[in-house]
Amino acid sequence: MFTTMAQNALDTATFGNGCFWCSEAIFQRLKGVEEVTPGYAGGSEKNPSYDLVCSGTTRYAEVIQLTYDPKVISYRELLEVFWKTHDPTTLNRQGADVGTQYRSVIFYHNQQQKETATFYKNELDKAKIWNKPIVTEIAPITNFYPAENYHNDYYKNNPGNGYCNFVITPKVEKFEKLFKEKLK
Repeated sequence: MFTTMAQNALDTATFGNGCFWCSEAIFQRLKGVEEVTPGYAGGSEKNPSYDLVCSGTTRYAEVIQLTYDPKVISYRELLEVFWKTHDPTTLNRQGADVGTQYRSVIFYHNQQQKETATFYKNELDKAKIWNKPIVTEIAPITNFYPAENYHNDYYKNNPGNGYCNFVITPKVEKFEKLFKEKLK
């Protein structure tokens, strides 16, 4: 699960950039992204639950793990979406979501992903795109647990939810303007 799936020529990427409901709603709109699974990575307990992760005591981050076709969208292009759709300068926070579970993190699956993510992060820091330094953690993927089923397609399945309307919809609209040529 943590390496390239050669039989289908698909690859895997894992990102934590705040609430996984927001991240899923964005990344599943990209051409070349075959599947987006919200889940948890980076902690040590086996089979963590949403309530346990939300306690902020587990070191797990809310993440999305995506399967993508590198012939359609590159890892670097996925990183571009990652960087532009959250604030990588706030430690353990995205908007009103606070805690280590909402940290900015890239869990790499191989050496090439590590090098690409590190290079990109260093280039962005040098370019001073943000007023503060990037705090995004870049770490090897050691585990991934899919979130409970009700988190799948949360934005799509809960159109009347206040969080969806006031937090996710503006992020999706901004994303669609920035990346219209990459949309499915």
